[in-house]
Amino acid sequence: MFQSLFRQRGPKIVGRQLYESVVERARQPLFYTELAVSDSVEGRFELYSLHVILLLHRLKGQGPQAADTAQVLFDIFIGQLDHALREIGVGDLSVAKKMRKLGEAFYGRAKHYDAALDAPDGELEALIGRTVFEGAGEAGRAQALAAYVRRGVAALAAEPLETLLEGRVDWPELTA
Repeated sequence: MFQSLFRQRGPKIVGRQLYESVVERARQPLFYTELAVSDSVEGRFELYSLHVILLLHRLKGQGPQAADTAQVLFDIFIGQLDHALREIGVGDLSVAKKMRKLGEAFYGRAKHYDAALDAPDGELEALIGRTVFEGAGEAGRAQALAAYVRRGVAALAAEPLETLLEGRVDWPELTA
C-alpha cells in the first residue's frame, strides 16, 4: 500500500511537502528570540540549511524512493535560494556567482554536520557556534541549538521512513 501511495504522490510532491516543513520550522520565532539566531539573511540561511541537512541525513542510504525525495528536497531548496536572491534585488549577472558561493557553503555545512553528528560532544556545538552564530556570543546559545539538533536527529531516526516519504515530519519540541 505504501509503495502505491508513494507512486501516486511521487517524490516531487513529497519533496515539496518536506521543504514546506523546513520553512515552517525555520521560521519559528523561538529560534530568533530565545536562541538569538540572527534574524537576517545569513541567520535564516543557516536555519533552513540545518533543517534540510537533518532531513537529508535521515534519508541517506534508505533506498531509491528516499534518494529521489532527497534530491527533490535539495533542488527545491536551491531553487528557493535563487528566487530569494532575485527578490532581494541581486542582479541577474550576479546571481550565478552568489549561488555558487551558497552551494559551496551548503555542501561544506552538510559535510561538517554529518561528521559532527557522529563525533563526541563538543564538535556539534563548535560547528554551530562558527556557522549559525558566526563565532560570536556565548557558548550557551550554541549548546541549546545543538541540543535541539540532537533531539531532531533522534526524532527523525525514530520516525518511520514511510512517514517521511508521505511528506510528514514531526520536528522535536523547540525550547530555549
